[in-house]
Amino acid sequence: MKHMVPAEALAQAETLAQAACEPRLSASVLCGCVRALETSALAALGLALLQNQPDARAEAADPFILAGVAFAAVALFKAAGAYRLEGLRAFPAMFARVALIWCGALAGLLAAQVFFHADSRALLEQWLVGGLGFLAIERALIGLWTRRLSRFGRLDRYAVIVGGGALAETLLETLSRQKLADLRILGLFDDRGDARSPAVIAGCPKLGTTDELVDFARRVRLDQVIFALPASAETRILVLLKKLWVLPVDIRLAAHDSRLRFRPRAYSFIGAAPMFDLLDKPLGEGALFAKSVFDRVAGALLLLAFAPLMAALALAVRLTSRGPAIFRQERLGFNNERIVVSKFRTLYHDQCDPFARKQVTRDDPRVTPLGRWLRRSSFDELPQLVNVVKGDMSLVGPRPHAADARIAGRDYDDAVDGYFARHRVKPGVTGWAQVNGWRGETDTVEKIRGRVDCDLAYIENWSMALDLYILFLTPFALIFGDNAY
Repeated sequence: MKHMVPAEALAQAETLAQAACEPRLSASVLCGCVRALETSALAALGLALLQNQPDARAEAADPFILAGVAFAAVALFKAAGAYRLEGLRAFPAMFARVALIWCGALAGLLAAQVFFHADSRALLEQWLVGGLGFLAIERALIGLWTRRLSRFGRLDRYAVIVGGGALAETLLETLSRQKLADLRILGLFDDRGDARSPAVIAGCPKLGTTDELVDFARRVRLDQVIFALPASAETRILVLLKKLWVLPVDIRLAAHDSRLRFRPRAYSFIGAAPMFDLLDKPLGEGALFAKSVFDRVAGALLLLAFAPLMAALALAVRLTSRGPAIFRQERLGFNNERIVVSKFRTLYHDQCDPFARKQVTRDDPRVTPLGRWLRRSSFDELPQLVNVVKGDMSLVGPRPHAADARIAGRDYDDAVDGYFARHRVKPGVTGWAQVNGWRGETDTVEKIRGRVDCDLAYIENWSMALDLYILFLTPFALIFGDNAY
């Protein structure tokens, strides 16, 4: 018998799901930024005071020593929990701890300068007072800001549980005993519809089956999927992993009910609940932030550098064939979201194919003479720098394919197993597949499979160094490649 989910439980889950669609900030990135701010501000304050005291001749007033003390103090702040989200919110209690550490760090430096007969007490006193004043004001403001962000759910992480029954209930009770201010369990997904999987467990509603979970995860941008399944259910876990590995989420297996006991470092923890890490997001929060900053800064600089050329090319397209200079097409982006990608028009306007039903082939009569050169040089892709600056794309990543593109009468995801896994990161203007010769027409399943294999290899081995390497290789791939037409 199928269990009905109470209307108010579903309404609550839908409210949380809608909130999950709103833009959010990464708590780990926020804490990292605060740490960088305090390190640089304290060091800069000490060096500025040193510049105003040219007569300070002691080793204790050496710029490198001052910077080292600032770094050491911030390291002690981190050890004291000052860069956890709860630490940022708890201003009075955490500031007292931070202030004590800061006073201790400068007291240690003052003791060292006495030992070495240095004479920079005035500098250290000013640095002590100035640092305390900065930390008090900065911590108070950040405490107000983070509490406001938390109140509106901007720092929340969203998770669902796969599985039901007693295991899920025990997990939910474990999580509820230690309130996790930034974790929201939206609901449960389970394929079972009998008494083993009730409609509501510990106040958490069942939202559907695991087949429906993929669409749900794409709609609300989940952060975590937690399996509340026995470790002995190996076959079921493997089947679920095959469905869910295409999503950009962390996948964990709850170990709270496992009879196997390992050392604590073998587990990760969500609150007090131990977890086995099955799959991680291809890019962590810090890596995503670094890549996003690099993309926007470098993309803006490249857009500025290529602006005169792009203006000339846009004029040339308009003068050599009738129609607009820019062609816009709907393509699949991060997490299968549809984005509008721009490029210079290379086909005659009345023969453009926005749905990519017919791929461009060698000597295709639909391509204009100028368009042939633009495609061969890849200059037609330059307007995608605007997509990079907007945040729809990265400089480096899997190339975005047309949303309705097909190969041999089949959708790409039907033709290539695991195709959607390439959408776990943002698409790129260039990518590992392109510098390895997989440019141009994808008229066979083997060609699209070759691209996907390169894309997945890039995702699994991502690093900023790899992005820079691909950007370095891209001009050579354009000059010596012959697959684009």
